[in-house]
Amino acid sequence: MSSGLKKASGARVGRLISKITDNRFYGMLAGAFATMIVQSSSTIIALLVGLVQSRLMTSSQSLAVILGAEIGTTAMAQLVAFRLHDYALMIFSAGFALTAVGKSEPLRFTGEALSGFGLLIFGLKVMSEAVAPLQSYAPFLSLLRYLENPLLGIAAGMFFTALMHSSAAFIGILITLALQGSLSLDAGIALMLGANIGTCITAVLASAGMLRAAKRVALSQVLYNVAGVLLFLPLIPWFAEFIRALSPLGVGSGTVKLAHEVPRQIANAHSLINLFMALFFLPFLSFFDRQLYRLLPDDPEETRLLPAVWYLKDSALSTPLIAISYAKAEVARMASIAGKMVHASLYPFISNDPGKDEVFPKLSVSKGIRMREEKLDFLQTSISAYLIKISRSGLNEQESQEVFALMNIIKGLESIGDVIGILEEKLAEKKRGLKNDLSEEGKHELMSMHKLVCLEVEQLVDALKDMDEAKAATLLQGDDQFKLQVAKAEAAHLKRVFLLPEAEVTHDIHMELINLLEQVHHYCKSIAGTILSSGRYEG
Repeated sequence: MSSGLKKASGARVGRLISKITDNRFYGMLAGAFATMIVQSSSTIIALLVGLVQSRLMTSSQSLAVILGAEIGTTAMAQLVAFRLHDYALMIFSAGFALTAVGKSEPLRFTGEALSGFGLLIFGLKVMSEAVAPLQSYAPFLSLLRYLENPLLGIAAGMFFTALMHSSAAFIGILITLALQGSLSLDAGIALMLGANIGTCITAVLASAGMLRAAKRVALSQVLYNVAGVLLFLPLIPWFAEFIRALSPLGVGSGTVKLAHEVPRQIANAHSLINLFMALFFLPFLSFFDRQLYRLLPDDPEETRLLPAVWYLKDSALSTPLIAISYAKAEVARMASIAGKMVHASLYPFISNDPGKDEVFPKLSVSKGIRMREEKLDFLQTSISAYLIKISRSGLNEQESQEVFALMNIIKGLESIGDVIGILEEKLAEKKRGLKNDLSEEGKHELMSMHKLVCLEVEQLVDALKDMDEAKAATLLQGDDQFKLQVAKAEAAHLKRVFLLPEAEVTHDIHMELINLLEQVHHYCKSIAGTILSSGRYEG
């Protein structure tokens, strides 16, 4: 059922949630609506973790959606309590027919969800019939008496829900037991409160290894549900009486009366607790957010790993000369990031050790490359948008040339990042699949070329700091030396391939690495040429 619902509406649900900004009420409604569609609060919370991790949403914005998700998850309990299991096979048949004959994907996915729901409630019906003999089984009755203790009931609900990764499924089981008159309302409320905490395990696991902002999403759900348990735990007897007064009375007496009343009462208790907690917390979300940040503040080291602009300021756009200087500073920083990628690019191919990033030792060399590629992509987008805003101001001819040159430069720098990122990832995977390593002679040749390219990148970074045309001109003069080195490396490698069969195994990798270094070399020359064309250097 969950699979079909996600296929039918998962992408739309993600877009809906990601568009929620600072309106708490709409955020809560979106969370409730999304959870009722997907029928899994765990899925929605895990989605929030992913959105915060990818910075499409802040942890603060996610709080209202979490409140709504806790409301939406009560829909399943209400459906089960309405005794829909009597029509389970009809629902399954309708879903199966839609899946089989549906002409459009949404229709087939809806059929898949419907047939899954039919199987779910049919399973509850089978379970209900299977547990009927337990009404007279002494050990089972003894266990239920233990669960009348609220603390034991909460612990049991928390454990089994964490095991099942679904509070809705566990509460469905509670209602199934209640349908046989085996479970009292007081015990059901305690088990249900435990289920609210147990369902947090999915978000906790989803946030493992992610940024602290994403972990705060999981922490907020845990603290929110723990607060609900602490609030209602001492009130269970009075709350149970309140629910009995609200819910319809059953016919008959004893077990038969309980079987008619308790399922509806448990569903109502579940809905009221989650609705009350959401409305109670809604006005205090800002305070709650501040306390979450105190408990789990951002890690400065993690923050440095995130793509961000350092120098661009919209306040300077009214003065193009200053705005362009800020853009130049950001471009120089972008070049420095690309330079670090170039320095690290050869390491995975000359060493079998994952190594450590030169700036962030917690990252391997390959992870450092991927992190910087994301930064380059982000900076290219951000600087481009900033330069377009500058171009809409009244620029003189020189300023227009500089803006145009900077647009070309950031495109070249981003291309360097793409070349290294894509080829490094593809080739590194290919190298791991080979038994043979690159020959020592081949490594030395590549390292020699790599050293020359790194020197060129350093010169480029230096030239970009002040858009220095003289330094750019110097960089353009070293082309013949690099071409000669490439020719020698290729000839030496091909000679080894003819003489040594093992060299043939690594031939593709070796040639791709030479090509990679050549591309970086050409991009450096192209960017240096752009620097020259933007100024008045006479040679």
